[in-house]
Amino acid sequence: MKIAVLGAGAWGTALAVQSSLAHFTTLWARDSSQTLQMQAQRVNAKYLEGVSFPPNLALSSVSLGGWLHDFDLIIIATPMSALRPVLVELAGLKILKPVVWLCKGIEAPQEQCLLSKGLLAHEILAQVAPELIAGALSGPSFAQEVAHLKPTALVAASVHAKVRDTLVQALHTDRLRIYATTDIVGVEVGGAVKNVMAIATGLCDGLKLGLNARAALITRGLSEMTALGVALGARAQTFMGLSGLGDLVLTTTGDLSRNRKVGLCLAQGLSLEQIMSTLGHVAEGVYCAKTVALRAGELGIEMPITSAVVALLEGRMKVQDAVGHLMARSAKDEESDF
Repeated sequence: MKIAVLGAGAWGTALAVQSSLAHFTTLWARDSSQTLQMQAQRVNAKYLEGVSFPPNLALSSVSLGGWLHDFDLIIIATPMSALRPVLVELAGLKILKPVVWLCKGIEAPQEQCLLSKGLLAHEILAQVAPELIAGALSGPSFAQEVAHLKPTALVAASVHAKVRDTLVQALHTDRLRIYATTDIVGVEVGGAVKNVMAIATGLCDGLKLGLNARAALITRGLSEMTALGVALGARAQTFMGLSGLGDLVLTTTGDLSRNRKVGLCLAQGLSLEQIMSTLGHVAEGVYCAKTVALRAGELGIEMPITSAVVALLEGRMKVQDAVGHLMARSAKDEESDF
């Protein structure tokens, strides 16, 4: 099988390293200078230092074009903000093979489109490239661990059986297990909201509020995620799986989590500008928190943790007031909505 990975950040590089152990894989970067550096060093020193490239991993920065028709699977490993233009390019090329994205988040509303409300990845696909056979690959996964072949389980989500089957055939090994689902809405909501919850949990841990508080925050965060997902058409049970609870636990508690680090730094008194300038990688929760809150508001879903994160990121709430804001909420039955 021939696999193309479009985007040479940490996660794209890690998956390319993994797939190249069994298949001919090409890792593509838009930045030609980055590609030249990776070709010379056989490592992605900028985003995944210390992981050598297998011999079967090719590198390219050639403009996206007809050469992609030679591949059996195309994996988009860009941030959410770049997904739309890449899908437009692939649609223009009339790609017929399965296309999969790795990004987790919600696109910011498009200024040129008055009706845009901020879209999930599958909604972007329906808008700009509905003819592509596509889906998402998600689940609890840190790039460094995947690159070092540590055991990982992911979810292939698509309404197209060909996409799900191709991902299993391409990536399922004794170190990387691929489960399949048709609930792409649930998988994408889980992937987006868990990043917001990771910021909140990082703040909780940074303020040293204790393990009880962390457990409560993660659990109520799962409830927020599920409520939004079900309102958007997802299946509730999806959020008890890898792309829901699994990814939420990893991202809120793992020290490799960029979104958790944002929360930890906020607790230390750093400004958002200072944090983002030193982070070195995209923290999708920072960019999609407001959009998550907007989508929830449109549906009448109350998400107090998300709302508090948005207020913190926008400077409308002080760090020390966030805990009081959440704990001061009126008592409710656990089974009820917020």
